[in-house]
Amino acid sequence: MSTFFFERMDQTHSIVRQFVLPEPPVSVRPLGEGFINDTYIVDTQKEIKYVLQRKNGNIFKNIPGMVDNICKVTHHIRSKATVQGRDPARSTITLYPTLDGKFYFQDDEQSYWVCMYYIPDTLCYDVASSPQLAHSGGAGIGLFQEQVSDFTDDLAEVLPGFHDIRFRFKQWAVALAEDRAGKVNVLAREIDWIEARRDEMLAFKTLIENQTIPPRVSHNDTKISNILFDQNGEVLCVIDLDTLMKSTVLYDYGDAIRSYTNLAAEDEPQANKVGMSLPFFAAYTQGYLSFAHRFITQTEVDWLAFAAKYITFEQTLRFLMDYIDGSRYYKSRYPEHNLVRAHAQYALLVSMEKEYPAMQASVSDIFLPLQFPK
Repeated sequence: MSTFFFERMDQTHSIVRQFVLPEPPVSVRPLGEGFINDTYIVDTQKEIKYVLQRKNGNIFKNIPGMVDNICKVTHHIRSKATVQGRDPARSTITLYPTLDGKFYFQDDEQSYWVCMYYIPDTLCYDVASSPQLAHSGGAGIGLFQEQVSDFTDDLAEVLPGFHDIRFRFKQWAVALAEDRAGKVNVLAREIDWIEARRDEMLAFKTLIENQTIPPRVSHNDTKISNILFDQNGEVLCVIDLDTLMKSTVLYDYGDAIRSYTNLAAEDEPQANKVGMSLPFFAAYTQGYLSFAHRFITQTEVDWLAFAAKYITFEQTLRFLMDYIDGSRYYKSRYPEHNLVRAHAQYALLVSMEKEYPAMQASVSDIFLPLQFPK
């Protein structure tokens, strides 16, 4: 192993001792591949374990604000769990304070670290490979949103401009004007994809801005691997709360539908293989609304299906914009990779547009019996 590896492990042993923990740590070992954050398992002499994590300051510019968001929301969920007779330690993540009372530690390299309780005896899935798992994923996000539906405190905006299509259109205009990669003159068709849908996307954004669609706590990273289940497959809690913000829960739903229902990979080079699965759509929606029906408004329900189109359109725009900009944001494996991604996302969007009446009917068929049970 490299010298860097051992130096890093020595560093983590020192850092974990900056936290006030119920049991003293005896070892620290890497957990997962760390695409965004560096994550470690901390062992003790007893069965209790902790998770030590270095937050990525290149992506998150306000990590104290992020940690404050997490503390506020998890305190809210634990308080409700206690009242409802559920185990608060298994109902959300639990952060531990440092020796100076903060919930993060900043090391000599100005990196930020947090330490949390490792919830034992849980199941986690990498992908929703069946409608049944899609249903479980929807239930996980619906449960989380229901738990925080009465949360009223302010939250820091940790990702400014996130899912803000008005902001993306400003970036789009700059990308077209600068034409860094010299591609604009051969992308007339693709540029028209974006411009033809500008008005309807901005109209949806206006409903969010004027709060016709109400602001709520949103998770903003709804992949199924961020949901923990118990050994019986029942939803326990949502994890990876770095992206918590106040926006609209429709973003969470729309992004989940974009990823769960796609019949092909996000960068499938043969766009004719891309399309959305209505059975997966219905399964996720059923799971989601099984909890979300307790708080969601009729206006939000009316725009659920459109939210999937909105998020898929946004991703089409972002891939295409990055290609025009010389692929400086998304990592790419070959020169045309971001264009291929844009084509695949556009094919998914077109499929959603074709299935949109069926999507709306499915939402209504699921929601009405929940709202007005016999």
